[in-house]
Amino acid sequence: MKYFIYCRKSTDAEERQVMSIESQLSEATKLVAGTHGLEVVKIYEEAQSARKPGRPVFDEMLQRIGKGHADGIISWHPDRLARNSVDGGRIIHLLDTGGLKDLRFASHTFENNPQGKLMLSMLFGFSKYYVDSLAENVRRGNRTKAEKGWRPSKPPLGYVTDSATRTAIPDPKRFDLVQQIFRLMLTGAYTPRRLLEKATNEWGLRSRKRPKGGGIPLHLSSIYAMLKNPFYAGVFRWEGTIHEGKHQAMIALAEFERIQALLGRSSSPRPQRPVFAFTGAIRCGACGLAVTAEHKKNRYGYQYTYYHCTRRKREAYCREKCITSGALETAIIAFLETLRIADWSRGWLEATFPNRDAESVTDREVQRDSMAASIATVDREVGVLTGLRIRDLITDEEFLERRNGLSMRRLTLVHNLECIREPAEWIEPLDLFGSFCNRAVECFLRGDPIQKRLILETVGSNLRLEGGKLSIEARKPFVQRGPNPSHLQLCTTLYDVRTFLEQNESEFTAIITNIRKILLTDDAVKHAA
Repeated sequence: MKYFIYCRKSTDAEERQVMSIESQLSEATKLVAGTHGLEVVKIYEEAQSARKPGRPVFDEMLQRIGKGHADGIISWHPDRLARNSVDGGRIIHLLDTGGLKDLRFASHTFENNPQGKLMLSMLFGFSKYYVDSLAENVRRGNRTKAEKGWRPSKPPLGYVTDSATRTAIPDPKRFDLVQQIFRLMLTGAYTPRRLLEKATNEWGLRSRKRPKGGGIPLHLSSIYAMLKNPFYAGVFRWEGTIHEGKHQAMIALAEFERIQALLGRSSSPRPQRPVFAFTGAIRCGACGLAVTAEHKKNRYGYQYTYYHCTRRKREAYCREKCITSGALETAIIAFLETLRIADWSRGWLEATFPNRDAESVTDREVQRDSMAASIATVDREVGVLTGLRIRDLITDEEFLERRNGLSMRRLTLVHNLECIREPAEWIEPLDLFGSFCNRAVECFLRGDPIQKRLILETVGSNLRLEGGKLSIEARKPFVQRGPNPSHLQLCTTLYDVRTFLEQNESEFTAIITNIRKILLTDDAVKHAA
């Protein structure tokens, strides 16, 4: 009789197998050698789970048996052939119809008669029960692990699994690089494609090594998936529920939400060749469309760069004047000059801000009490929502969607409550803020297009091209001042800055992050020069 030998293991990981392909094949070979009249037509090997139907090698073998290419199958154990009802039923059906005449196992004895098929069906049933029970135990263990704050599955790029605790810990080779991707995205001056180019070409960032090869360069879709993954902000979703993770977060929740807003904004600059510093950052004052740029040559061969409206509205042709890149940068430099803070006024600001009186302390206490009350309100809303579900007034989908929204809201409030800082903690950020205001012009003049765009988006807002001139509003907490500000103006500036810090702490933190990068890059340029 002609036989196929079939050997299977569930995964490619050798250490996770009870019996490897080589061991199964060795046992099957001994069985063939010890039995007279067995002819092996082909040996089939497969590394795939049999929990669900759809194994290509197994399906090919049964098709060939149906065509009469072999009469029987040799395997180590019945569970190598089937662990699900469909594949087990196909084997029994082939035995009933005569397409399959014999089965031989190294660990079991089979006879092709009613009693033998009954025992085979029972063994297939036990195999199915084993994998179903194992899956249920794994799901239960994963739920418990998620409730404790640890994501059960493989962590994303930037983290690795601790072999001892089976929890996610920072990857010493990639954590800082991935975190830098988020920091650059927060600046607003980088697109995901530009981040991919920088991470791949300048930093050499690669994916984790795979079992059969080294790490490979990231794809653009990987950058988008990374920027949209809340795991990096300290939370994760498991079985439709939001959990607060205990792993080390790369960014704050407020920063993650800001990145989502940046990914969704329509004014994000498109990658272009050549690269223009300010495309997509300026709007046309006449029609509201984005301002683009292009190179032009005059009749003498001199090349100029012009910024103008994209003029994509079909109903009306925009007649807004264009502006040269030189005139545009001159207007930006003039705006940056108005942000300078005199040495005496800067010292006065820095000395005055930390010395808050009892009213400032009371303000922080009021903020804490307000956030604690908001957290309690969210908890009550969760209780009401649970009551609605118990009374079957809402569906499971509505319950999960609304509960996840409340969970994210609560986590954000808890994070903001923990981040209410004491006055002394703002001395260093304020020093950076003042230093940047005085160095902004020099940094702009020395910077490349990316640096110039970052500076403009850090300090300016509502940029509009009107009448061939650039109009810029200072982004809070930056304030435009004259050359000799009065004490009244400084007091107003102090009040505005302090109010902004207390009410928009996460946004100010993002601004300080931009400032640090700008100053560090400028220092590196000066040192290289």
